[in-house]
Amino acid sequence: MLQNTFCHIPGIGLKTERKLWSHGILSWHEARAHGDLFLAPRQAAALQEALPESAARLAAGDPAHFSQGLASREHWRLYPEFRDTIAYLDIETTGLGNPGDVITTIALYDGSTTRCYVNGRNLDAFGPDIARYRLIVTYNGKCFDVPFIRGYLGLAMPHAHIDLRYVLASLGYRGGLKGCEQQLGIDRQGLADVDGFFAVLLWHDYVKRGNARALETLLAYNVLDVVNLETLMVLAYNAKIARTPFADSHRLPVPARPPNPFREDRETIDRLKRQYVWGQFRW
Repeated sequence: MLQNTFCHIPGIGLKTERKLWSHGILSWHEARAHGDLFLAPRQAAALQEALPESAARLAAGDPAHFSQGLASREHWRLYPEFRDTIAYLDIETTGLGNPGDVITTIALYDGSTTRCYVNGRNLDAFGPDIARYRLIVTYNGKCFDVPFIRGYLGLAMPHAHIDLRYVLASLGYRGGLKGCEQQLGIDRQGLADVDGFFAVLLWHDYVKRGNARALETLLAYNVLDVVNLETLMVLAYNAKIARTPFADSHRLPVPARPPNPFREDRETIDRLKRQYVWGQFRW
């Protein structure tokens, strides 16, 4: 889709981009070859000046160049050209970033491999691992995950970033990650009743009681979040593509969800739910 995109260029908005498409100028190649772009002279000059740089940055595998020129709701256009350098990312924490809050677990998925990082075990391995990728995909990560990682782990996190919160909101889907999943028919199976608050309870149950099954459940929840991000990414991409002249040629198949290497423990979940309802937590 990037080679059909013009709205990353200063002075070229969505309306102008659609005007180009309506005149049959559907790609960078066609724009450079076309004598009349049906634009004001200043816009036409800006476009022709920017296109060689765009082609060079795409060839160099530089998603940041395009993300800087696109509105957050348009970052879906980075996919799938940079699919091979994507990391789907989600963190779990003990709170919303107040003093004393920590990252408990991090899950990372790149479309083939899942990696998990646990506080007190291997969080320091996250920095070298995430540095291998140029593009991250999150839900609300611009407001939460990335600032928390920067503050807690001291990582720069310079990656280009597709935050699906903004992409999905532009399609009419709101209500948080779980709400968007539900609206789009994504099944969370045995973890449907676990949320971010419950993830904190699971962590405390692991730390204070030494319950390894609580950690296993937390990791299963964290991993499910990141593998579902890939599904949401493709669904959002296809929904956006359907609104362009490229609906037939650019549509992508929805990937199969990979097996979760961790499994939730219903006994632990049900016990913590009962304790919360009855006010019996004593950490």
